[in-house]
Amino acid sequence: MQVGSLYRYPVKSMLGEAVDALAVDEQGVEDDRRLALIDEETGRVASAKQARLWRGLLTCSATVDSGEVSILLPDGARLAADADEVDARLSELLDRPVRLANSRPTGASLERADPEQVLEFGLDAVVDAPLLELAEATPGTSFLDYAPVHVITTATLEHIGTEAERYRPNLVIATPPGHPAYAENDWTGRTLVVGGARLRGIGPTPRCVIPTLEHGSLPRDPGALRTPAAENRVSAMDMGVLPCAGAYFEVVGAGTMRAGDGVTLEPC
Repeated sequence: MQVGSLYRYPVKSMLGEAVDALAVDEQGVEDDRRLALIDEETGRVASAKQARLWRGLLTCSATVDSGEVSILLPDGARLAADADEVDARLSELLDRPVRLANSRPTGASLERADPEQVLEFGLDAVVDAPLLELAEATPGTSFLDYAPVHVITTATLEHIGTEAERYRPNLVIATPPGHPAYAENDWTGRTLVVGGARLRGIGPTPRCVIPTLEHGSLPRDPGALRTPAAENRVSAMDMGVLPCAGAYFEVVGAGTMRAGDGVTLEPC
């Protein structure tokens, strides 16, 4: 196995960027989910997991250059994340008052709309949307959903038949021919050595509605959820039995992962 591709997403629920190297430590990937929008009406974090309100975030992309985050809007305008007008422009785009935050408040949460209900009743339907407290397995102030690093294999992606970008991983592991899909299910408690970093599996990654949505130029893809829902419902940490693809990892040895690095799964 080797590193196939690496991604970071500087603003939560916006499109991110492919990079050649990622530095990781116990707080996760450098500059990943560093910023997020806060809904001024509810105080909750804006996430496309609640597609009815926030799927417009996936029409924007965010990148980092020399430590500075910039946001590309769907009309082609590019704004620095710290620009005076950024809150107003994003509020106008989303038709809802928001502010861009650079530090996760204590107890920060988001609405996770039931993904299978969204597929059944439509993107604008009011469905069950329990609150998810952010970054329960991650120290620091980033806006990660749960864990520091998200990993998926090409074997899983090719089996499902969809693009890596839809699942928003940090690390895509290129696997050899014949490698089984959903092998990530079995990596809980095991250690991956990736370049100079060491990662320990926490558990399979439960899938929300985001992979099914339009991502920039990528059209909707219901199969990105329906296939794992039909084939890979497994226990996802303390969240119950859910459709999963990929796995969450914690960082037990800080370092840098680079495209092309070998990936070793240590014996149990």
